[in-house]
Amino acid sequence: MKKPLVGILMGSDSDLPVMEKAGEVLKEMGIPYEMDISSAHRLPEKTAHYAKTARKRGIDVLIAGAGMAAHLAGVLAAHTTLPVIGVPLKSGGLEGVDALYSTVQMPPGIPVATVGIDGAKNAAYLACEILSIKYPEIAKKLEDFRSKTRKTLEEKSRALKQKKA
Repeated sequence: MKKPLVGILMGSDSDLPVMEKAGEVLKEMGIPYEMDISSAHRLPEKTAHYAKTARKRGIDVLIAGAGMAAHLAGVLAAHTTLPVIGVPLKSGGLEGVDALYSTVQMPPGIPVATVGIDGAKNAAYLACEILSIKYPEIAKKLEDFRSKTRKTLEEKSRALKQKKA
């Protein structure tokens, strides 16, 4: 896997600290990705073009992070049949609740899978799960990750019980 399989878009460079977390997960899982800024409102042609050409470029899943009005994921979904995962970002007076609602409330036929506010890591894990249907090596990496996570938590539980004893 050398070509990007996941496209990560965000509406502004101020979204980068959160959206980089998705890239970190994908990198850890060995999944190539690309990342760019493309605003649904300020760069609508670029956003539509990105979505329309993603499949031809080998992209299998899109992750879109945006705050406030948060229409980036929906605009992408309107222009492709690839899976789109929306990451509502904490911003503005409503601290991301508005972004959550506008990302999750899509019209029938234009779905956007939506994670929690600032949930870029979970968006990347969901992308991995989607990719695991096609790539067995990604399924194995996910299984290994979950096994490691369980073992770590079991160790912490044992340590806590010993500390309390």
